[in-house]
Amino acid sequence: MLSSKLSVGIIGLPNVGKSTLFNALLKKQAAYAANFPFATIEPNIGIVPVPDERLARLAEVVKTSEKLDYLPPQVPATCEFVDIAGLIAGAHKGEGLGNKFLSHIRETDAICHVLRAFKDENIVKEGSVDPKADLEVVETELKLADLQTLERIKNAQKKGASENLHHKVSALTKLMDGLSKGIPARDVKLSDEERKASYEFHLLTAKPVLIVLNVDENDLVNVEKIESDYALEFGIPAGCVIGICAKVESELAALAENDQKEYLASLGITESGLEKLIRKAFNTLGLITFLTAGVKEARAWTIRNGTLAPQAAAAIHSDFENKFIKADVCDFDDFVRCGGWKMSREKGMVKIEGKDYVVKDGDVIEFKIGT
Repeated sequence: MLSSKLSVGIIGLPNVGKSTLFNALLKKQAAYAANFPFATIEPNIGIVPVPDERLARLAEVVKTSEKLDYLPPQVPATCEFVDIAGLIAGAHKGEGLGNKFLSHIRETDAICHVLRAFKDENIVKEGSVDPKADLEVVETELKLADLQTLERIKNAQKKGASENLHHKVSALTKLMDGLSKGIPARDVKLSDEERKASYEFHLLTAKPVLIVLNVDENDLVNVEKIESDYALEFGIPAGCVIGICAKVESELAALAENDQKEYLASLGITESGLEKLIRKAFNTLGLITFLTAGVKEARAWTIRNGTLAPQAAAAIHSDFENKFIKADVCDFDDFVRCGGWKMSREKGMVKIEGKDYVVKDGDVIEFKIGT
């Protein structure tokens, strides 16, 4: 079953805008807190909703089809962000808050680099003068920390402290060679067996990454070009780079929804940077959502891409996997167009799927569970 603790660590050099960005996320969390099935949340963790317009449409369909006099609550999928202390060169040797910094990153599932791309002479700049060089400082520290980790594992193997498994040894050798050449673990070519064995190493540079460029307010109107240009410069897919003005996001988070739309329009954009970040973070973690629609709620459930129906059912309740019988599945668009379960079934839009069905993003599902 999917852990509810999947998280994205926000990292970067000091004074790049991490805290401003994270505080905006916390405000977004507070605004949606009533929808969260969570209790107390640590101050350095923000659990925020994944934007999903489908939920409102599902709720309307249920209200109409079930002849309700109320709109069922909407419960979105969520993504967890962890604010991690600013890094400085030498972190792998314990400089600054190095050891604490690295241990916190190790506990997250993905890394979000925040890079300063704004100009403000009043804010002290740590490190270099351009985002690419800043990224290289942080990545270098993570690579050096990973090399130290692999060196310890290698020495332990020599002493017989660990099983000398073939795939583990070959993965270790390839990873050490790649990292020593400046290649992050995620880009080192490994066989499927070696990749699986390497999970035991818990390497920092094996984690998927997102790059947040903290840009000036005036740059937002051209943010897509800025994202594309920097992705090319960094040598990573364009979808992994998000241009955000942390200052604007902080101001947006304090406004009512209608006022937010007006403010965004005045800047020449239609979507906040935080919404893009949350959605892309969700995708970066390899997650999708299936939907349930009933009189109690319209809800998005989080699962990994490629999850089979019984394991998806376990996201609702752990007992459901073993008691799984079948799943009634309807495409979201068909479900809305038909107006709910009854008409979707009558028009043949609902498929009965068994244990081998791979759940797709946006499937509307009703599970049949045994006793």
